[in-house]
Amino acid sequence: MAKKLFLIIGAPGSGKTTDAEIIAKRNPDTIVHYSTGEMLRQEVASGSELGKEIDSYISKGALVPLEIVINTIVNAVKNAPRDIVLIDGFPRSTEQMKALDEILKEEKDVKLAAVIEVRVSEEVARERILGRAEEAEVKRSDDNEEVFKHRMKIYLDPLPEIEKFYESKGLLKIIDGERPIEPIVDEMEAFIKAKAFEA
Repeated sequence: MAKKLFLIIGAPGSGKTTDAEIIAKRNPDTIVHYSTGEMLRQEVASGSELGKEIDSYISKGALVPLEIVINTIVNAVKNAPRDIVLIDGFPRSTEQMKALDEILKEEKDVKLAAVIEVRVSEEVARERILGRAEEAEVKRSDDNEEVFKHRMKIYLDPLPEIEKFYESKGLLKIIDGERPIEPIVDEMEAFIKAKAFEA
């Protein structure tokens, strides 16, 4: 049976990682959650050839090439201990999206079930990210604002194309991320379960 892959995207501060973690914890027998960084680290730890190649980049502080990242993701999904796999924070660019699409076309063991976008306004994202920072330090440095703007831009620039691409395939699901966490997680969990058990 093919593994069902769910990609969860969202702005910094959208809560996408927390949502995915909670859903995986609630469904330990059926759902597993990974972040991209985690999958790369696992592959390195496995001591595989692919892991050694990844390590050669990471140890130099270099970016791991796209194809290697995609192969690692597909490997991790194939070898996942559960049939439903949630990955958050991917794809982050149209290049990643297209490369994943190409590899999945050839892949019989992995099916992309849906791409879930946890949507929040820039104001809410800023409040969540910088609000946390402000509590930690009395005055806010402009660094945080700059870093936030940069992260937001990196997320938003490719977003329309990513949305359009997955929408045209009938794979995009948008969830309102501005509510309290319980209804968001409940909606996402119900959607994932319904989608995963479709024929």
